[in-house]
Amino acid sequence: MTPANIVAMAALKNLDVIAVTDHNSCKNCPALMSMAEQYEIIAIPGMELCTLEEVHVLCLFETLSDAMDFDDYVSSTLIKVPNNERIFGKQQVYNAMDQCIGEEPYLLINATEISFDQLDGVMEKFHGVYIPSHIDKSSNSLLSNLGFIPPDARFRSAEVKDINHLPELLKNNPYLNDCNIITNSDAHALAFINEPVNFLQVKERSIEGVLEALL
Repeated sequence: MTPANIVAMAALKNLDVIAVTDHNSCKNCPALMSMAEQYEIIAIPGMELCTLEEVHVLCLFETLSDAMDFDDYVSSTLIKVPNNERIFGKQQVYNAMDQCIGEEPYLLINATEISFDQLDGVMEKFHGVYIPSHIDKSSNSLLSNLGFIPPDARFRSAEVKDINHLPELLKNNPYLNDCNIITNSDAHALAFINEPVNFLQVKERSIEGVLEALL
């Protein structure tokens, strides 16, 4: 799952747009975007944030600069627990030549001190789009961890792991009827990167076009 291998697999599968959203880190986004440019694939810089409530949220950015500024902010809020490689594996950072240039010392699947209700303000500051992740899962999701959608919620898109769950989700959570619902690979290994079976209607083929469609 190095940046080069991810992009190469995406190219083999004829994908137009990808996003790599490591847990609580954007540090592999520079390498990813550099490699994707060579294959003419749109790579959106992003992160899967773990909030204070341990709700997973996809955070996507229009520019790499905004993503890296957000990475600095999240690093300052991450609850510092040393990573145990024997249990959780290595947390490696790669450069544009696909060479490992460092490792993150603190456990990245841990919670941050950013609460879900702070996200509107935080993402406005960093010019990003946030999408509650896999809301149909029984753990680390908005509905499983909070038990409800906050009445003052302002997110415009939500992600489901299994699209077959959507009718029940819409029935039980009226707010979602006004949202864009997306589904994707959520791949944690190269073999699980999807074929081009999911589509998003955009006005232009660019990061800006994708984020505009999500909003």
